[in-house]
Amino acid sequence: MRLVIVGAGFAGMYAALSAARLREIQGVSPEQLEIALVAPEPTLVVRPRLYERKPETLTAPLLDVLEAIDVSYVQGIAETVDTKSSMVKIATVKGTKKTLSYDRLVVTTGSRLFRPNIPGLAKHGFSVDSLEDAITLDKHLHGLAKRPARNGRDTVVVAGGGFTGIEAATEMPARLREILGTSARPRVIIVERNTSIAPDMGAGPRPIIEEALGKLGVEARLGAGVASLDKSGVTLSSGEHIETETVIWAAGIRAAPLTTQIPAERDSFGRLLVDRCLQVTGVQGVFAAGDAARAACDDEGNYALMSCQHATRMGAFAGNNAAAELLGLATRPYHQKTYVTCLDLGEAGALFTRGWERNVEMVGDVAKKTKREINTVWIYPPRAERAAALASADPERVTDL
Repeated sequence: MRLVIVGAGFAGMYAALSAARLREIQGVSPEQLEIALVAPEPTLVVRPRLYERKPETLTAPLLDVLEAIDVSYVQGIAETVDTKSSMVKIATVKGTKKTLSYDRLVVTTGSRLFRPNIPGLAKHGFSVDSLEDAITLDKHLHGLAKRPARNGRDTVVVAGGGFTGIEAATEMPARLREILGTSARPRVIIVERNTSIAPDMGAGPRPIIEEALGKLGVEARLGAGVASLDKSGVTLSSGEHIETETVIWAAGIRAAPLTTQIPAERDSFGRLLVDRCLQVTGVQGVFAAGDAARAACDDEGNYALMSCQHATRMGAFAGNNAAAELLGLATRPYHQKTYVTCLDLGEAGALFTRGWERNVEMVGDVAKKTKREINTVWIYPPRAERAAALASADPERVTDL
């Protein structure tokens, strides 16, 4: 029997750990139940941190962990899935093609930044969506020091006033001063189509976010979108033109394209609809987790967000359940009633909320300490020691905050 997991992000990593954990508990050998993880590299990109400096350091190796728990690593990109023949077609790094059969499949291919067809965006826009994008932006920012201080050199426009946009914007003043010198006067502007900043955070945390932006000197253009970009800067839908050499696009994400290979219903974000045990609705033998799945967290109408907090726990349940089906065991309904947010606000600290109502629990330096712990400890892979790695993947305990 073979369980194939596609994707090595947070959901994929925990799907592999959890499936291996159940296999171990049941005393089943790797020869009896092979667990294979397919990804371009055996590396976890710590995507929630890509707004930070030195993005090239924000990865964690997975090969030692996978070897410790007897999970096979298959290097390549899953291009197509044939659910009728239970086959995955993979493009290898050498340019060849190969197929991998499965008895159960877990789709954890994550998400991609949504880039609309805005004139000039593809040519002049930057992002912190992928490791490559973040490194490109970092190189560009360092290159600004070699340019004359005019034509908006010291101005950064961030398109999108949500979680990613706020973290990128509030980090930027300190990054620019580090690059351009302490005497530099960086200007950072958030552009948000909604009439309020952080539209998804709700009214409770918003005054704290607005106060932090004011403290850092970050401006906001609300009720306006980006109409076009060119080498001179960005033009907003309001008609305002802002001179800048740096526009960071942070306005929405969609599930990775592999979800379209599964003959199932998807939501407006491209996520596969799944049942409470994370099996893709109407498709036998296929599970989905993380940003690839639209999953109910509880019985109160709350659905998992496209975040690593939900991806890790969903991955643990999906991996466990896919293995359970192969071993003739009962599956476990996914649930995640506890939900927290921890928003980095740069030199203004951070904001920690709990619950879907975003009740504020910590702010400033205290919240910043928690954010650092989350970013540097909690979201990293377990150590490559078999017992510890498997123990970390109990679905009921993963991200139980």
